[in-house]
Amino acid sequence: MLSDDLTIKLNSQINSEASSVVLYMQMSAWCSSKGYDGCADFFRLQADEEKMHLERLFDYMLETGALPQLGQIDAPQTTWKDVRELFSVTLEHELQISHDISTLVEVALAEKDFSTHNFLQWYVAEQHEEEHKFRTLLDRIDLITAEGHGLYTIDREVSRLTTGGKPSVK
Repeated sequence: MLSDDLTIKLNSQINSEASSVVLYMQMSAWCSSKGYDGCADFFRLQADEEKMHLERLFDYMLETGALPQLGQIDAPQTTWKDVRELFSVTLEHELQISHDISTLVEVALAEKDFSTHNFLQWYVAEQHEEEHKFRTLLDRIDLITAEGHGLYTIDREVSRLTTGGKPSVK
């Protein structure tokens, strides 16, 4: 059974994941309105992924006998200066989620709730991947804007050589 403190913190994380769903859907809408169809599709998939994160937490709480409680979600930002700002905001958001997950892990360990600690390890790994993905995308955006499209194209061609012909975004 979860402690009251962990129950409160897991419910807060559920709300953070729900906020992520709404944020990424809004980002998808903004991208679509600007003609960035690839980015629109990307953020829609990110929203789906965040919903899955929410559902995992929701189900875990139910399995432990705790009651998941969804709270109020604030409206997200609706416009961005450009795609770089959009991805920069996304990285900042994911860094905050990583911090929140780390706090949950610390509480679970302090309470010697090894089951919850083990459950949260999936989120730790997931956040590592998310941070890497958005840092890589920001680096590529900077490469395009700072040094021209040609270097980015060369990098993609080199990437295809190492990934069997498919572009790589790790």
